[in-house]
Amino acid sequence: MLPENPEYLRSSTGFWRKALTAVLSKNFAEQHDHIGINHFVAANLWVIVFAENALNDRMDTALFTAKGKLVAHTEDMPLPEALEQQVVVDFAESLAEKQTYQDYHLYKVMVEGETEYILVCLVNEESFLVCAQMAVCQIRNLVMSFAEQFDRNNFMQNILLGNMLIVDIYGKAKKHHIQEVPRVVFVIDTGSKNNDVAMELVKNLADIRSKDFVTCVDQHSIVLVKDVSHIKEEEMEDRLSKIAGSLADNLHMEAMIRVRVGYGNVVTQLPEIAESYQEARMALEVGRVFYAKYDTISYGKLGIGRLIYQLPMSLCNMFIKEVFGEKVPDILEDEEAMSTINKFFENNLNISETARQLYVHRNTLVYRLERIEKAIGLDIRTFDDAMTFRIAVMVIAHMKDQM
Repeated sequence: MLPENPEYLRSSTGFWRKALTAVLSKNFAEQHDHIGINHFVAANLWVIVFAENALNDRMDTALFTAKGKLVAHTEDMPLPEALEQQVVVDFAESLAEKQTYQDYHLYKVMVEGETEYILVCLVNEESFLVCAQMAVCQIRNLVMSFAEQFDRNNFMQNILLGNMLIVDIYGKAKKHHIQEVPRVVFVIDTGSKNNDVAMELVKNLADIRSKDFVTCVDQHSIVLVKDVSHIKEEEMEDRLSKIAGSLADNLHMEAMIRVRVGYGNVVTQLPEIAESYQEARMALEVGRVFYAKYDTISYGKLGIGRLIYQLPMSLCNMFIKEVFGEKVPDILEDEEAMSTINKFFENNLNISETARQLYVHRNTLVYRLERIEKAIGLDIRTFDDAMTFRIAVMVIAHMKDQM
């Protein structure tokens, strides 16, 4: 959003950067779009460079909205009160495309037939008026390019949220030249309402010039709709895991943001993108409860956690009472005991391998397991009791999350 008071900038370069950024911010920031204003400014760097090399000390400039609000201006630009309050507004409402007021040259920035901005120039050399006309064209092109990108972004947001009919999806996809290719939705939970930095980093990691989309549908997560048509089917699972890991690692290293990444299954049709998105969100939710130590989680690997997460509390309470009775064993809060149990499960109930990884004697581990058996009433060295205990622990975690 624009600041209440315009900044006074010391160079023409600063003016152009401020003006272009302000133009794009005004048009799209209110719609909570995060496509990347700086990306478009950088892509049109010739305007800024031109201003630096050719306009310094030769042309002072100001940019107004069509309603006469000052957006940005160079430091030495004299701004009579009448110019802002009367001349700019009258000119914006007139049919003329350019106008001269005293020593000021006014130009309209027209977008789709409507006057959006007024560029005002105070020129020392008449030959430099062409620079102002070029700037008008470039600002117009920036706004139109950004508007097209916003439409594509808004289209993908509506698909993700399931807000479009199938016939509308294909109609707009054709308009925006969006093809059906295999895609996977990654949801990146930043845990913060201010995720602009994370958004820019994700864009740098994604290939938004092709068939990838980076957007957001709420204030604490970023959505990457990834084109995976170039990945072989037998490599898909491994590659998706590496992409998710790369997103988490880069955001942590580059921006010091600890994120969690969930991703859904591969889909081949545009309407199915909403399904992959919902799967990615469920992966994050279920992972938060049952697999908190992992930064990335796939919907396809949720396993029994996905089922337990959807159990009603009445069934959960009934199951826990059947397993443990009226009181849940205190040993479940014992970190050392639970660490031993988890390591034992990771090694598929292999006592020797678990003892080796815990750096304890085999007999010591056997003693610990016997102590655990007395506390919980289950012999987790057997498959059935081990499975019952594992499910019970997950059910308790689910119940705590719902409190």
